[in-house]
Amino acid sequence: MRYVMESTDEARRLLVQERTGNAREALLLTGLQQGDRVLDAGCGPGGITEMIAELVGPTGHVTGLDLSEERLAQARQVNQRHAHVRFQPADVRRTGLPDAAFDYTWCQFVLQYVPDRWDALAELARVTRRGGKIVVSEFDGFGLGNWPCPEPLREWCLRFTDALQRTVGLDVHVGRKVFHAMRQMGLAQVRVHLLPQYVIAGTADASTYLDWETRFSALEPAVAPLLGGLEDYRGMCQKYLELLADPDALKYSVLLVTEGIRP
Repeated sequence: MRYVMESTDEARRLLVQERTGNAREALLLTGLQQGDRVLDAGCGPGGITEMIAELVGPTGHVTGLDLSEERLAQARQVNQRHAHVRFQPADVRRTGLPDAAFDYTWCQFVLQYVPDRWDALAELARVTRRGGKIVVSEFDGFGLGNWPCPEPLREWCLRFTDALQRTVGLDVHVGRKVFHAMRQMGLAQVRVHLLPQYVIAGTADASTYLDWETRFSALEPAVAPLLGGLEDYRGMCQKYLELLADPDALKYSVLLVTEGIRP
């Protein structure tokens, strides 16, 4: 499985995203407790793993999984002071971990990229103990919540997200689908929490602007050919960046944090 967002700046972007987002609130909302054995599935550079390690304390244990050895190396560096954390390379669809090994399984911004995402969800449930919790945090309609938004740009954004789905299987609406998938899988007490991923009332800060520049650059080879070619693609990306800089425009995105219990 190829990670479509890969770039020379991706580790930095992910770590900033992990540390400035609402992961801590989501972890607490969904019942993470001291002493829990936790799986961070798709841990990236380990920013959220670090939060989990602090919340479960030294009586707990955290396992971080990722396909990228580069990400895991950074995650080990970020978490070097936590003796109760370990990392290993693995695919979330086939972790190789034993059944019922964890009290709490966390997965954020991973299923959107996985083509057979519900197989991955079933694997996360398998490695969670009976009575344990599986938590999936995903956005819904990422990058589409903007007002005012000129019609040509709004239409391009829809074509952009459709191109992502067709070329690399990235689903920007996966967040709304997890509740149904967990119910169909037979998980119990399935609940959904709605959190802001970001709210930008006015001009975006430099970090957000850079985040979007990095995204557009990484996705260019896959998506530009379907959106009129390189020149048109870069021109519309610039229009979106101008919208981010507009002091009179609202930009927002939501997270759907879905939790279920393995019966």
